[in-house]
Amino acid sequence: MVNSETSADFYFMQLALDEAEIAYTNNEVPIGAVLVKGDKVVLKAHNRTNELQDPLAHAEKLILEQAPEKYLYDYTLYITLEPCLMCAGMIIWRRVGRVVLGAYDPKGGAAGSVYNTLLDSHFNHNPILTTKIMEEESAKLLKKFFKGKR
Repeated sequence: MVNSETSADFYFMQLALDEAEIAYTNNEVPIGAVLVKGDKVVLKAHNRTNELQDPLAHAEKLILEQAPEKYLYDYTLYITLEPCLMCAGMIIWRRVGRVVLGAYDPKGGAAGSVYNTLLDSHFNHNPILTTKIMEEESAKLLKKFFKGKR
């Protein structure tokens, strides 16, 4: 199910972008995520694949591994970039109630660009999905990072 943004979405996505900036500063792919329940930030994270020497240390995975409850029906996960298949699977299995995305990932996204895992009716849970919140800011930071790598 896809829905439109709320007034709080821009505030919480800015916090996720702040996390992405930390990743950028630490020479990590600049992706940030924030887990929210109601109007309270529960967890924040950014990619730490280099720091942890773990290619699976994605921002959303780090959050979902630390989440305070088994199932997250009442939570919203803000992510600056569309999740990969691994993270989309974790979102489904942890039963995240709502996912808010910044930019799409045309090379490996699993929320509509390459795959549509989050909304696949074959799964027993599908989060509410809101997309393109602060998309330009998210994409700009990623482009800046990868331009510096070439």
